[in-house]
Amino acid sequence: MPEITTSTELLILTAVLAYLLGSIPFGLVITRALGLGDLRKIGSGNIGATNVLRTGSKGAALATLLLDAGKGGIAVLIARGLLAEDAAQMAALASFLGHLYPVWLGFRGGKGVATFLGTLLALAWPVGLAVCATWLVAAAVLRISSAAALVAAASSAGWLFWFQEGRLLVLCMVLTVLVYVRHAENLRRIKAGTEPKIGRKKPATEG
Repeated sequence: MPEITTSTELLILTAVLAYLLGSIPFGLVITRALGLGDLRKIGSGNIGATNVLRTGSKGAALATLLLDAGKGGIAVLIARGLLAEDAAQMAALASFLGHLYPVWLGFRGGKGVATFLGTLLALAWPVGLAVCATWLVAAAVLRISSAAALVAAASSAGWLFWFQEGRLLVLCMVLTVLVYVRHAENLRRIKAGTEPKIGRKKPATEG
């Protein structure tokens, strides 16, 4: 945990603003702007980049991925630049919660992998890069995107110690638990052996 140096009032303001930034559903905005339909009625109904890809637009999916990651990273960098490290961690958590539970969509948001990576890259870029690399390796070995995301999230604690960033441990543990909560359905399918592999088309009800 970082030293608390920011006033309570400013931490609350940081949390509110970061949550609002994180709650912007870029996948939904982009697909509507491009005339690709209502993302919530496509595929799994999820607002993340994976479901955007099911519209057939790789460009829209890439833009969603970058913007979902960027909103978490930007929230962290602004809070750190204007205030301090405690505010940066507050911004990371609040923006992540905004993505998972956006007020604009009845608190039904994405699964948080891109935003998780974006916040880590901003908080401690070597850790963020290591977690991204972990995802790539896990995806290549397991051939299951959701499983790779879960492995990468779980690896974050180990990378924190490797790079001596223990100040982020509590935050990363909370974010990791939330990633696992949002992937509950994927975990059930992985256990049952029915989670689709990378490169195989997913049924419309899977996300």
